[in-house]
Amino acid sequence: MVAMDLFRSEEMSLVQLIIPAESAHDTVIYLGELGLLQFKDLNPDKSPFQRTYANQVKRCGEMARKLRYFHDQIAKAGQTPAQRPMVDKSVDLDELEIKLTELEAELLEINANTDKLQRAHSELVEFQLVLDKAGAFFSSARNTASTVQQQRADAENESSIEESIDRPLLQEQEMQTEPSKAARLGFISGVVPKAKAASFERILFRATRGNMFLKQAPIEGTTIDPATGEETEKTVFVVFFSGERAKSKVVKICEAFGANRYPFPEDPNKQWQMKSEVETRLSELQNTLDAGNHHRHNIFNNIGFNLERWTITVRRDKAAYHTLNMLSIDVTRKCLVAEGWCPVSAKPKIQDALQRAAYDSNSQVNTIFRVFRMKESPPSYFETNKFTNAFQEIVEAYGVGRYQEANPGCFTIITFPFLFAVMFGDWGHGICLLLGALYLVLNEKNLGKQKLGDIMEMAYGGRYVILLMAIFSIYTGFIYNEFFSVPFGFFGGSAYRCPDPQFSIENCPSATTSGVEKWSYEPYAFGVDPIWHGSRSELPFTNSLKMKMSILLGISQMNLGILLSYFNAKYFCSALDVWYQFIPQLLFLNALFGYLSFLIVLKWCQGSKPDLYHVMIYMFLSPTEDLGENQLFSGQTYVQIILLLIALVAVPWMLFPKPLILRNQHIQKMRGATYGALRRSDSSASEAEVDSDHDEEEFEFSEVLVHQMIHTIEFVLGAVSNTASYLRLWALSLAHAQLSAVFYERVLMFAWGYSNPVIRLIGLIVFTFVTFGVLLLMETLSAFLHALRLHWVEFQNKFYQGDGYKFKPFAFNSLSEEDDM
Repeated sequence: MVAMDLFRSEEMSLVQLIIPAESAHDTVIYLGELGLLQFKDLNPDKSPFQRTYANQVKRCGEMARKLRYFHDQIAKAGQTPAQRPMVDKSVDLDELEIKLTELEAELLEINANTDKLQRAHSELVEFQLVLDKAGAFFSSARNTASTVQQQRADAENESSIEESIDRPLLQEQEMQTEPSKAARLGFISGVVPKAKAASFERILFRATRGNMFLKQAPIEGTTIDPATGEETEKTVFVVFFSGERAKSKVVKICEAFGANRYPFPEDPNKQWQMKSEVETRLSELQNTLDAGNHHRHNIFNNIGFNLERWTITVRRDKAAYHTLNMLSIDVTRKCLVAEGWCPVSAKPKIQDALQRAAYDSNSQVNTIFRVFRMKESPPSYFETNKFTNAFQEIVEAYGVGRYQEANPGCFTIITFPFLFAVMFGDWGHGICLLLGALYLVLNEKNLGKQKLGDIMEMAYGGRYVILLMAIFSIYTGFIYNEFFSVPFGFFGGSAYRCPDPQFSIENCPSATTSGVEKWSYEPYAFGVDPIWHGSRSELPFTNSLKMKMSILLGISQMNLGILLSYFNAKYFCSALDVWYQFIPQLLFLNALFGYLSFLIVLKWCQGSKPDLYHVMIYMFLSPTEDLGENQLFSGQTYVQIILLLIALVAVPWMLFPKPLILRNQHIQKMRGATYGALRRSDSSASEAEVDSDHDEEEFEFSEVLVHQMIHTIEFVLGAVSNTASYLRLWALSLAHAQLSAVFYERVLMFAWGYSNPVIRLIGLIVFTFVTFGVLLLMETLSAFLHALRLHWVEFQNKFYQGDGYKFKPFAFNSLSEEDDM
């Protein structure tokens, strides 16, 4: 019986546990697995670092950090931790700490060695590219030099001339310089990022004032930068210069641009020898890297196989030590004292868990379980399931209920989606909403395992709320007879016909002008007669119907709230609240607005046409005036005078008696305490005085009177404003229907008036998008928020205090990843 369980919170007990020190950890672990005990912090004055188990919490935090590091490393390597079913095999925390430390040290060493090897490998790759590209430069220069020498030898017939092979790289005027004045050229080779190559060349030219020669060759594809480890496009360069001063400038510019310099021999034989050495070292490094990656992959597999179990173990132990820090230690340091709240129905389960913990920890003494007399208000606990949880969350978003006061959650399950549907009523839109809700409900297991976005997470959490909202919307849509604003005659024929017998009721031309005539006294079987749609009197009829229906629903729900205040007063044995709050509030509300509801129903039954606005206004302004044609029943004037007097009497009835009676009770109680103290000795009298000061709250008559005055004024004014607030049901229902009609007639039917299929398709697409965006999203959110306000303000303020606090037991299944931080 979930509804009865929801009506009042579970009965709670304040318990004390005296736990032997040797079984304290296991006891808290077992209680965390049970999840039915909320511990109280018995060391509120101590900081987290001054508590007994601070070192253990720090150890668990460090292990959690290592596990997060392992998880990040596995994800970075592109692997997925192996999943295996959880077993009940316990993990020793000390052994786990040693194992995690060893694994972290091994992994750090492997990563450091891999980084060094990868850096060396990247440098050798760049060196190999420099040897290839720069070798091509010098090979081309030698070929050019040989060609020029051969041409000069043939032209001048001088075979004994030996010139440097560097000379073709210089200008011709420099080639004619005397040998004594010629300076030998130097060069630097390396690689530079391709994006910086142009700037690199400009800076070199300006720094050397043009006294340099630069050759560049872009590298095909990308290479791994040894410094950053990122793939980058690079260019091989060779800079020729003259003098040590120019060399120092070139070196500094290379360092500034992040260019990697590599040595390049001029001798072709040394070049080939160096290439061979680089290729050999690259092959060795690659083999070493492959072996290291294989070893790291095996470590990741080993870690990933146990990662989930280790994470859960560390998370549970950290939470357990946090809880142990809330316990007080006996002076002998042989036992720990815990206090907390638990449901009365959970006592046998808790005692069983305590016995199992003592047995498994080989403790010679069992944990002592005692129940205290409660002096403070217990937490509120409602046992909900996946269906009722969302509705309870709607209520508790306003405020957590006071301990065992009437819970509006069990009524919200029906009233919330129904009031939403009153504003949203369209069975076409309801079907669309139902399809979305069914998708969330039928796929709840798969969606529950996924990480959803904020909006999708909110929709998933309220999937059963949306489901009921959709079902009720279909129901009210049939009552309003609207399917995307189109009526259907599913429930029999209309009670009206066209005055001109040549036309059917559907094609009657006078329906929008002079109107139609009624020919049958049997009303349409269910809902609104479809003939009202599109007629001249459609808007006045639906306005009157929905406005009166909103008032009836509002008065009914507010009466339900006042009735629940009676159940609260009876449950807490508060006769004052019954006689001086429930009765006058019920009389005041129904003497005015209950009477209005009666007139609405009576007018519907009689089919008469009195003006109810005139009746209610002159009930206050001129109660004795004859109603004339607005009279609905005989003796109505006298009844209204009596109801008005009852409403006037109810106001002081709410205001004065309760504070005066409370004052009288306080005076009598103080006299009784004084007489009782005189009979005792001085010592016992002082103790009684201390207890009295501790237990009794200070009574101030002025504060009680002001509080009751505020409460009375709030109810009197709220009776008017809350009734008017329920007219939002009419306003939003009318807005929804008119928007739907506008989109249907001005978009879809307008496009359907053309014979061009493209225009019809465009019209259908526009109609679909505006219906989804405006009516299924914006209107749904609007109706949801208005229904929320009606429950929080108009309904719950009649009986619901909402000043309690929620029962938050120590439970492992409620721990999240944030608890690892």
